[in-house]
Amino acid sequence: MAATSIKPSFVELYTPKLLTVLREGYGLGHLRADAISGLTVAIVALPLSMAIAIASGVTPDRGLYTSIIGGFIVSALGGSRFQIGGPAGAFIVLVAACVAQHGLDGLLLATFLSGLMLAAVGLLGLGTFIKYIPYPVTVGFTAGIAVIIFASQIKDLLGLTLAAEPGPLLPKLAALAGALPTASPAAIVITAVTVGHILLLRRLRPHWPAFIIAVSVAAAGAALVGAPVETIGTRFGGIPQTLPLPQLPAMSWEKIVAVLPNALSFTLLGCIESLLSAVVADSMTGRRHRSNCELVAQGLANIASPLFGGICVTGNIARTATNVRSGARGPVSGMLHSVFLLLFMLVAAPLASYIPLAALAGVLAIVAWNMAEKHEFATLIRASRGDAVVLLVTFLLVIFVDLSTGIVAGFVVSALLFLHRMAQTVAVENGKPMTDEDRADTANGDQRKPYDAAPATDPDVVVVRISGAFFFGAAAAVGAALDRIGEAPRAYVVDLSAVSLLDSTGAATLEGFVRKANRQSVVVYVAGATRAVRRTLLIHGIRRPRVRFVASVTEAVAAVHARIDRAGAEGEAEPQPG
Repeated sequence: MAATSIKPSFVELYTPKLLTVLREGYGLGHLRADAISGLTVAIVALPLSMAIAIASGVTPDRGLYTSIIGGFIVSALGGSRFQIGGPAGAFIVLVAACVAQHGLDGLLLATFLSGLMLAAVGLLGLGTFIKYIPYPVTVGFTAGIAVIIFASQIKDLLGLTLAAEPGPLLPKLAALAGALPTASPAAIVITAVTVGHILLLRRLRPHWPAFIIAVSVAAAGAALVGAPVETIGTRFGGIPQTLPLPQLPAMSWEKIVAVLPNALSFTLLGCIESLLSAVVADSMTGRRHRSNCELVAQGLANIASPLFGGICVTGNIARTATNVRSGARGPVSGMLHSVFLLLFMLVAAPLASYIPLAALAGVLAIVAWNMAEKHEFATLIRASRGDAVVLLVTFLLVIFVDLSTGIVAGFVVSALLFLHRMAQTVAVENGKPMTDEDRADTANGDQRKPYDAAPATDPDVVVVRISGAFFFGAAAAVGAALDRIGEAPRAYVVDLSAVSLLDSTGAATLEGFVRKANRQSVVVYVAGATRAVRRTLLIHGIRRPRVRFVASVTEAVAAVHARIDRAGAEGEAEPQPG
């Protein structure tokens, strides 16, 4: 009977979860649960989408377009049952920088190109590698983004009057400090009312939509008393009540080249943020998402969003968690969340003009506080010196340089520290075969004697035992240890039974040792090599007659003595290697 492969097929890996849910059976009860959850998420997403868009340097309606178009596609075609797509706070820094550098047209083009890249990453199956992003890097860039988001909201939180707000953090803080005398008491009161309502509702009524309630109270209060504060209406002229017709972003070769670095940054962060959000949903529900299918959907969403004037789309952890906690049964909830947002825009857009910018800034201040992952940050600082270094490098570079540099630098430092730790786990021990006393110590639990060979001291054999991952990071140390071996015996036995990994650099180091031994007419036995290790050795020319492969050190020692005895009986010189 032919064996059945458990590896998922291409079709299974890229089948949207919506189809999976519908095939399992989707009834009226499921639809009711998804409608309630979708409405709850829409109420949360409404102020957030506008606030994130404003903080990103674009008009609030573009945040709604992103949630409506992008969010619908992410849920309909994605690889997660519960993912909610839309604009995310993590993108504020990148989007604002792109708008400042290339304008709105440049942002739309960069988002479109990022969508193509995300879809390609998913189709090439590269989404699997996102799981190798180290945890300290994730915490570091998330905390850094939180700091930048909060700093970007100080102006509206306090109602400051500022001619031009610098982008870099230190000049920004200096400019804001200089503008403190222009602070608006009305804006400060609205900020306090908004933040206070959110915190109070989360404590007393955690299931209520705190964001929309707090923003509504602030807007109603400001309108009733005629507070002299900036609103969506006074700054942006309100929100359209219809979706724009789709059109391609303005393209030229020069423009594509100019925005390509921005598109790459959007792609990198989009991969991390979306799959991290999907993992959070998995941990809350016990389900498993399809990472590459999810990235393809994210790519398609980012292709479609700028066609309607929207900005970057990604999975959003807060809204996804709200979706799960609200009882969603599947992707229909996310699709309905987009439909409800569209209805809100069509019906209630004129009311959005009364929303004070200080209230939306208060919402983003809460979002930044929640993003900061303060407990995880403190834990990593205490965990180990290496984790603390990676965390701080990422965090500080995100704050003072830019997001992409912080992520890449954090990953590189983390990789170097990992290689250093792995190199330290490699051990090289050399000596004569195990004596009767050594064997007795081993039987009594002393694991420091590694050699399993003849029961007497043997001047003819030196056993070299290598353990751990023998890779380029450890090759120099292993090579130096091999060079320190004393007088050449009749034979070397290289015990590789404890080598878990051997790369080309490690194999080249062993090949040099074998070459030196062959020049000295010393026979080399390789004992205990796994199939993968042996294959690497063979590729690098470590094969018969230069070496003999045996199953164990004991077998190697026996073979050496058999050669010596045979040569002595025949009265001839011992056969030489090579």
